[in-house]
Amino acid sequence: MMGDIAKALGQMGDPRFRRVLLTGVGLSLALLFGFSVVLIWLAQWLVGPAVTLPWIGEVTWLDDAAGIALIPVMLVASVFLMVPVASAFTGLFLDRIAAAVEDRHYPALPAARQQPLPETLKESAGFLGLVLVVNALALAAYLLLAPFALFIFWGVNGFLLGREYAQMSAARHLPPAEARAFRSRYRGQIWATGVVMAIPLSVPVLNLLVPVVGAAAFTHLFHRLHRP
Repeated sequence: MMGDIAKALGQMGDPRFRRVLLTGVGLSLALLFGFSVVLIWLAQWLVGPAVTLPWIGEVTWLDDAAGIALIPVMLVASVFLMVPVASAFTGLFLDRIAAAVEDRHYPALPAARQQPLPETLKESAGFLGLVLVVNALALAAYLLLAPFALFIFWGVNGFLLGREYAQMSAARHLPPAEARAFRSRYRGQIWATGVVMAIPLSVPVLNLLVPVVGAAAFTHLFHRLHRP
């Protein structure tokens, strides 16, 4: 497991890795910025340009205050939102990462299965939806079990990362049903690797590397465990 991650980190200088990383981060930042702008505009619209308060009279600055108050909220939320969004975008470019890994470490492999675009889009959309739903449900656990929130975060996102990246890596060489069977057979190792990858998710900036490193590490994991 650690060997898979070490090999992935050792290839971060590969130009193909850097292109996917910069593309995924750029698209993610653009989406989060757009979401923030819309949320601030909505808050200002709901408050309105002026509000009349008892004993005070008309107040005209509450809409601006509402918009400004949302800025730190969005900064905190971005720690949680950046990962699923970046992972979803990176999922669209997984083949480039996996191909770079296989060209360097597994040059004798037969050509990867060509996944139809609808299949790839379905997997990426399904992953994004699953991540958002599961993390929304986990929010209740974070609040109820606050002292253990960080461990819950690692466990939940480790499961999600392992599930998705193992499926996507296997699907390059196996039909979808066989890829799911592979994921089920090695779910313990997959979850453990996912947890190790999830730990950096709680570190801003460092978490941006997780999608690319995860895709590479799980490509190594698949080739290490799969026996044709």
